[in-house]
Amino acid sequence: MSKKQLNTHDVLGRVERKELTQVNAAELIRVTDRTIRRKLDRLEREDPASLVHGLVGKIGNRHLPESEEKRITDLLKTTYPDFGPELATEKLRELHGIDRDPKTIRRIQIKEGLWDPTSRNAMEIHRSWRLRRESMGELIQFDGSYEWWLEDRYPMKLCLLAAIDDATGRILHASFGPHEGVLPVMGFWSEYGTIHGLPKAIYLDRFSTYSMNVKDAKENQDTVTQFERACKELGIEVIHAHSPQAKGRVERLFRTLQDRLIKELRLAGIKTPEEANRFLQTIFIPRFNERFGRSPAQSTNLHRKLTEQEQKGLDLILCRREDRTLRNDFTIPFRHTWYQLLPTPRLAMRPKDSVRIHELPDDSLRLLVRGKDVLFKEIVERRMWNPVPQKRTLVPTI
Repeated sequence: MSKKQLNTHDVLGRVERKELTQVNAAELIRVTDRTIRRKLDRLEREDPASLVHGLVGKIGNRHLPESEEKRITDLLKTTYPDFGPELATEKLRELHGIDRDPKTIRRIQIKEGLWDPTSRNAMEIHRSWRLRRESMGELIQFDGSYEWWLEDRYPMKLCLLAAIDDATGRILHASFGPHEGVLPVMGFWSEYGTIHGLPKAIYLDRFSTYSMNVKDAKENQDTVTQFERACKELGIEVIHAHSPQAKGRVERLFRTLQDRLIKELRLAGIKTPEEANRFLQTIFIPRFNERFGRSPAQSTNLHRKLTEQEQKGLDLILCRREDRTLRNDFTIPFRHTWYQLLPTPRLAMRPKDSVRIHELPDDSLRLLVRGKDVLFKEIVERRMWNPVPQKRTLVPTI
């Protein structure tokens, strides 16, 4: 008998000896006086063992059948060995028709050594809670994460660029790229602007793509990165975080994606970045937003929709931009290559004119003189001159 049952037996004995009334006994063991009378009648007919619940030692009515538990165990071991309880429960329901509570799956995983319940209980530094922004598009948290997203199915790590809305917790856009450099980031925000419009503000870290990290450059307010220059032209406020914890929403997003997305890509058998990007847009992001998104405090969408003309000019802003001076032979050097500017209709060019070079996210170039596109071609035969230093031979004097 348990301590609780022993205590009940003692109280019932005191009622039989007239030391307690039935009402007082009911208050002591927190039941009704009717229950006390029923227990006294049963105790009079039977022995004290009658106080033990009749189902003790028996299999419960909701017990998981052994055959089903074995099937779940086999699936967890063979297909979902590194899945967490929540994600494993979802996949068992979606793909195998097994609808069980996550606690049941968790119990099986712990029993089979597939899940450590103490793995996520480490102490963390105290952080202050911040109220979400009220409207969609008011603040977008943005970052990139390098990871083996396609595991051993692709020969290199990929960088996942993702933007999450602060008000709703929804992923508004995400794409895989080779790195977090200027051109992939510009291409990302060009796609974002075409789909959603321009947000009021972007919250990101101080990575070199987004911020001048040299001390002298920081002190000069006119020194900005290509990304900051583009956002200023588009009217987007750029806010730099001072620590990873400050942009916690996007950091937590990547922790979730590094668990869920890698496994989803594995189950889908995806092997290339192109397939992964299609999977993101058509399947994963809609499911993720339905599962984890929330309604904003205000229904207003603060994204500024772009006109058709603004969309056409977007690639001239979201790009890497540099200026060159036109030489007497109407050539300009750029990135160890010479380019010959060709006669262009309705445009008069002269030596010493300023040529603005736009390097687009797809690695193509657009050259503009006084705001007009110029025809040009690459000079294959002519390369940048890199003088080879000559070794000086010392002749001894006699």
